Amino acid sequence: MPTVGVVSPGAMGSAMADALVRGGARVVATLDGRSERTAHLAERARVELLPDLTALVGQADVILSIVPPEAATAVAETVRYAATGTAGKSLFVEMNAISPATALQIESAVSGAGLETIDGSISGPPPWNAGTTRMYLSGPRAQEIAALPFDGVDRIVVGDGVGAASAVKMSTASVYKGSTALLLQALRAAHANCVLEHVLADLRTAAPELVANVERRLMSGAAKSGRYVGEMREIAATQSAAGLTPTLFEAIAEIYASLAQTPAAERAPEEIAGDESLSQILGAMRRT
Repeated sequence: MPTVGVVSPGAMGSAMADALVRGGARVVATLDGRSERTAHLAERARVELLPDLTALVGQADVILSIVPPEAATAVAETVRYAATGTAGKSLFVEMNAISPATALQIESAVSGAGLETIDGSISGPPPWNAGTTRMYLSGPRAQEIAALPFDGVDRIVVGDGVGAASAVKMSTASVYKGSTALLLQALRAAHANCVLEHVLADLRTAAPELVANVERRLMSGAAKSGRYVGEMREIAATQSAAGLTPTLFEAIAEIYASLAQTPAAERAPEEIAGDESLSQILGAMRRT
């Protein structure tokens, strides 16, 4: 079974690593330059820690890049640099929330170091529990990644070309995170105008699924708002490349950027307790 290197074992990367460990794979990572929070997540995932990225690239047969979208290109360049001159020919799996065009640019960049790119994307929450998460893959050797033992993660191969898996993510995320942004803005405005109870009553009558678990949905959106900014901009670029206006998701990027500056965004997703009222949550979404 191939050795899998995870860059980086953060919120999603650690959970994907844990799924592989549960499936019996050897998983390696490095904490070089990473935060204390990432160290705790890596410990939870039971990954084998190596001193630096050069050691990881030297030992891994498959490298999973799972980082915020705005860091994807820089991380790919760092991996390319670490792989230059090595004897190994690892598969580089680009699994970030990026546009098809960005995925193709990364493929071109890492190919110079002998790395072959597989395009990937993740839909759903970090897979600490089985059956919650889907992974889309595309590229000539996508089936090899789909065959890895990601315990409890659904793997779907969507095509032979780099960019197809990213295209799936850009469309699904536009619905999931776009609708969350709309709900955030609607309820923040209702709270500011002192009509929150009436707005919620109307939504629960006409669209109950929209406001199911609304407190946790809003807290999660706030906790992840900073990392959603780059993703919304990648969606805007994807829609522009498809001949559609990018304006909608450029604006949604601004919504998340503004939310990231509020007290509600200060907690990490795993620190959400779920014991606050909706009014308290919305109050924390005001900029100080």
